[in-house]
Amino acid sequence: MTVIDLNVDIAEGFGAWRIADDDALLAVVSSANVACGFHAGDPGTIRRACVTAVAHSVSIGAQVGYRDLAGFGRRFMDVPPAELVDDLLYQMAALQGMAAVAGGRLAYVKPHGALYNAIATHEEQAAAVVEAVTTFDASLAVLGMPGSRWLALAAEAGLETVAEAFADRAYTPDGRLVSRREPGAVLHDPAVVAERAVRFATEATVVAIDGSVLAMPARSICVHSDTPGAVELVTAVRAAMSETGVRVESFR
Repeated sequence: MTVIDLNVDIAEGFGAWRIADDDALLAVVSSANVACGFHAGDPGTIRRACVTAVAHSVSIGAQVGYRDLAGFGRRFMDVPPAELVDDLLYQMAALQGMAAVAGGRLAYVKPHGALYNAIATHEEQAAAVVEAVTTFDASLAVLGMPGSRWLALAAEAGLETVAEAFADRAYTPDGRLVSRREPGAVLHDPAVVAERAVRFATEATVVAIDGSVLAMPARSICVHSDTPGAVELVTAVRAAMSETGVRVESFR
């Protein structure tokens, strides 16, 4: 039987602002990328997400990012490597504490937004993220884009690397994500998103925006919680996996 992880971004609200139904999402997925307070998330929101994740036996991952609440972590920041290492250590430590209080543990790290995209090719920042993870806890797994510089450096450092694909995002012919500023970059149809997720799991391919078919080997599939209708999208993906005999299970 084919086995695949299904992850979603969690705890991305702030104060009275709620961006998604975290409880509903955590009832469906196998891994949760929990915001750590730098791009989104406040202490209460983060702690509740950890408690709910533990209740559903969902793996907890630190979704670390740039210090950019106003931009939701989706703007590139030219942060000096040493400063970036410290920022990431701070975020991982905070989430590790919240996970422990909830009766769980930190299992992996997944960079968020602009940092995720930058370290696909940005050598200095990719190395800084690897340094932060290995310094904090080298037993943690790390998620990233297949073929990214970040995953290559992480593997060289002895970290467990997990390639992921995005069911609700369009891909360019070179295997990168289409910019959110472009039309069609984010997919909203549950049937389309579910079909793409099943294709990732069973064929390890994706159809790019120009119609070309790309190899996309992935152990984990992501749906963004801030995509409108995220609960319906994740539910459709989980149902499609079940119907096609794919078991959803965390890599951790």
